[in-house]
Amino acid sequence: MSRIKQKFAELAAKKQKALIAYMMVGHPNQNTTITAIRGLVRGGADIIELGFPFSDPLADGPIIQNASTVSLENGTTINQFFSIVKKIRKETEIPLVLMTYTNILFHRGYAKFISEAKNAGIDGFILPDMSIDESKQYLESAKNMTDTIFLISPNTTKKRIEKIAKSSSGFLYLVAVYGTTGVKTGVQNYTLKAIKNLKNITKGKIPIGVGFGVSTPNDVKKYIDAGADAVIVGSAFLKIIQSTPKNKLESRIASFTKSLKIKTIKK
Repeated sequence: MSRIKQKFAELAAKKQKALIAYMMVGHPNQNTTITAIRGLVRGGADIIELGFPFSDPLADGPIIQNASTVSLENGTTINQFFSIVKKIRKETEIPLVLMTYTNILFHRGYAKFISEAKNAGIDGFILPDMSIDESKQYLESAKNMTDTIFLISPNTTKKRIEKIAKSSSGFLYLVAVYGTTGVKTGVQNYTLKAIKNLKNITKGKIPIGVGFGVSTPNDVKKYIDAGADAVIVGSAFLKIIQSTPKNKLESRIASFTKSLKIKTIKK
């Protein structure tokens, strides 16, 4: 059983849902990344998404795009990324998901990249631009190695949801809003309906995570109350990094993480 699947099983036994936190590796530098990760772990994050920068991050809003640009300007390479993952692994067994774009894996070769990522300590992949219709080689390379987490939007058809769910493992990523990450539009009724629809279609065979535009404890609570198994928060953490002195960063990240995590605990 993968770390991700094991984590969801542990949470279910405790009547909790998952808080998934996103960080861009190398923003604003590698040392800050490690400090922020320590804050997430201290604060009770259940799974961490680690972003690897890409020059054309189509799914990302301005905050993550800026973080990606800064990381690229700092010269972050995939070998440096793997090195940071290994450092994190020395401190925690928290599930780690790599979020990047398909070309990064394709350029290195799916099998080679996924093997290196697995050996470093990565448990799953989120590739926003990976089409389920073109994923055969990717899925074959990841089989029995890492979880493959695909994205679904609120207007994805039932037939396509079933196809995507069949090829997904770890969890399904429901995009909460129409648009990019970090755009604060509030919790939409169509998203709450989409959660319930997804749960009816998947029948509990795979957890449902909701992300994009999630930034407050109240957002987390609304999605959990609607039936989400996990809530993903990203840009809000990057904002904290931008506005917090290094010597206070870990404690501030931990405090904010705790405020989100408490909303995932069913009373």
